[in-house]
Amino acid sequence: MSGKIRQIAIYGKGGIGKSTTTQNLTAGLAEKGKNVMVVGCDPKADSTRLLLGTLAQKTVLDTIREEGDEVELSSILKEGFQGIRCVESGGPEPGVGCAGRGIITSIGLLEQQGAYTDDLDYVFYDVLGDVVCGGFAMPMREGKAQEIYIVASGEMMALYAANNISKGIAKYAKKSGVRLGGIICNSRNVDREKDLLTAFAKELGTQLIYFVPRNNVVQRAEINRKTVIEYEPKSVQADEYRNLATAIDQNEMFTIPTPMTQERLEEILLEYGLMDSLKDNYVI
Repeated sequence: MSGKIRQIAIYGKGGIGKSTTTQNLTAGLAEKGKNVMVVGCDPKADSTRLLLGTLAQKTVLDTIREEGDEVELSSILKEGFQGIRCVESGGPEPGVGCAGRGIITSIGLLEQQGAYTDDLDYVFYDVLGDVVCGGFAMPMREGKAQEIYIVASGEMMALYAANNISKGIAKYAKKSGVRLGGIICNSRNVDREKDLLTAFAKELGTQLIYFVPRNNVVQRAEINRKTVIEYEPKSVQADEYRNLATAIDQNEMFTIPTPMTQERLEEILLEYGLMDSLKDNYVI
């Protein structure tokens, strides 16, 4: 594998908008002339939908089940918007096996088939939910991804998940060299959200690398199976994703995070008034 490829894993709470953020971010990088590959690590296989303009491409695990282990790269890698190379790991048949296994199998197959070519600038792994099992931790545990970005919002459970993910990064940092590049806020219009995320990132020993404001054009683009940059290239939101791409491309702050205790996390939430607004919804 070429040493110059920046391999990045995007983590975050399920439903926080990791796949949407990753696809719009990579569209921004590709528009800058960067060569990018996106490896979807979610059994739903929706990590490349907006780049390919289709519901879902055939997954690595489905292809192996149908064709056996001798799989051609062209069967699992498709080109999408601005030439972005798209792969979906897929998952096991329902009720059988660990979904995280697909990530391990897919990355191994991509390596064997020479997918990590020297012309690549970036490989992004869009990883399902929290770090709940060895399969999903694999990109950071095995050092496949050197950089981690966590998508979060001002909501309590998103921050709880981000703190948990940071524990995983800290655990594997010494062995694999993985580092946290920052927090990406995918805004939910929570009160004092940017201030809260800035304080949260500082407590973790990292940065709020970008604050992506909420905008309904994102949903309209998704309905049309496109990134915002393709759907409405002159929109304000398209420029937000371009700015996020620039922030990632120019980032030089990579740290081993310092996860906080549950008590400290709740103190920060209290300080920014979030606990009061959520106390009716969560048992603290």
